[in-house]
Amino acid sequence: MSRLTAAERDALPDSAFALPGRRYPIPDATHARDALARASEMLHRGDLTQQEYDTVVARAHAVLEDE
Repeated sequence: MSRLTAAERDALPDSAFALPGRRYPIPDATHARDALARASEMLHRGDLTQQEYDTVVARAHAVLEDE
């Protein structure tokens, strides 16, 4: 997994996150793939709604298509 420092994460625009509240950073393909994996895990644990999961998937796939 690619790591972001706190300063790097803070410097990202809100549009670089899959969900409001600056959740699931997806500034690049590596983070988009990680977001997909984590979102799936969180959905199955009950920590994400289906709608939130669908949003993460759509936004992450958009980043992956651009790479």
